[in-house]
Amino acid sequence: MLFPQIFWPGIVDGSVTLTYRLWTAPRAVAGRRHRVAGGMIEITEVAEADPAAITEADATGAGFPTREDLLADLRKREGEADRRWYRVRFHYLGADPRDALAGDGALTAEQRTELDRRLARLDGASTHGPWTAATLDVIAAHPGTRAGDLAALLGRERDPFKIDVRKLKNLGLTLSLEVGYRLSPRGEAYRDGR
Repeated sequence: MLFPQIFWPGIVDGSVTLTYRLWTAPRAVAGRRHRVAGGMIEITEVAEADPAAITEADATGAGFPTREDLLADLRKREGEADRRWYRVRFHYLGADPRDALAGDGALTAEQRTELDRRLARLDGASTHGPWTAATLDVIAAHPGTRAGDLAALLGRERDPFKIDVRKLKNLGLTLSLEVGYRLSPRGEAYRDGR
């Protein structure tokens, strides 16, 4: 679930506990966990919402100073056919476990062997051939570069490339930046030891 950067501190400190989304059908499920910038959240409720019934407390809980500010934001997104408003309540669970993994730049022989195995499995399952080493190399050579530009350097489409980078992030090898990516300390250690 994506949130604009302005809401990240409130999610982490627990002051932002809900969001409003315009969907054709619910895209979140109570009980599911999602990675967000700054950590992990768990969805506690998903319900259709009537913007007219939004209270000042709802606005504050969604990270807006006033109800009018929230309604103005919602109005920007109205007008899309077949979409309804949903209120999504959640709570912050803590840091994303990938952060600690990514920050560990000291790889044991066992960890390196496990990464070799998992990357080989990703390469073997790919419909476009081996990609993990080339993706790590292009990110190392071009940190902070837009995903579309990195994908083009590899002759790939942006969206499938981004999905693959997410797989590397799940292994603690890359970090997402405001624009683009960079190798994590773990990713640098792995790549330097190849």
